[in-house]
Amino acid sequence: MPKGYIVITEDVKDPAGMAEYGKLASKAMAGATVLAFDTKAETIEGQWHGSQTVLLEFESVEAAKEWYHSEAYQKAVALRHAAADCNGVILSGF
Repeated sequence: MPKGYIVITEDVKDPAGMAEYGKLASKAMAGATVLAFDTKAETIEGQWHGSQTVLLEFESVEAAKEWYHSEAYQKAVALRHAAADCNGVILSGF
């Protein structure tokens, strides 16, 4: 079964709000491995969104979906949406 990945780009408008999101989100990170967090991603094609990018790894795409839609994470994600303009995708590994 291929791994699942979540990529989130965030254009942070409220750093204090993002800090609160980080505290709550860290409690909901079971099953997720943070592979990358970058505030200076180098755009090599097109235009990249946001001031920071996060890459998370999960055991499967289904595990990534379950985590994202979990009650625990949805409590945190509301804080992120209030503090930043965000884009996110779930990708399937090989």
